Amino acid sequence: MVKGTDYALARRAVLRDLKAGRVSRNDVCDAHPELLRAARNVGDPVGKACPVCRSKQLFYVSYVYGDRLRSANGRALSQPGELDELARKHDEFDCYVVEVCTKCRWNHLGRRELRGTKVS
Repeated sequence: MVKGTDYALARRAVLRDLKAGRVSRNDVCDAHPELLRAARNVGDPVGKACPVCRSKQLFYVSYVYGDRLRSANGRALSQPGELDELARKHDEFDCYVVEVCTKCRWNHLGRRELRGTKVS
């Protein structure tokens, strides 16, 4: 079982504020160059249009963080099955999934998942 937090409500609020003009496109389309690189090279295609620019260049990038992950700590997952392998080998760690558009630089934290052998 995976424990986690879904940030869909926060995403909708940001998009509502953008549409209403309370925040600018520059405020929400500010992905760091390393995040854009990760999206292009190891991201998983979302299969839907970007909520800001409507492009199909929308990806999910997953990052893992945990005290005992050693070299995996703080990096984007790049291989199929890597998350499951880490979950079998480590007691507990966090996986953050970020939605990123490589065209307009939209990015938003989609969800946080607690993973590992001690997570039930």
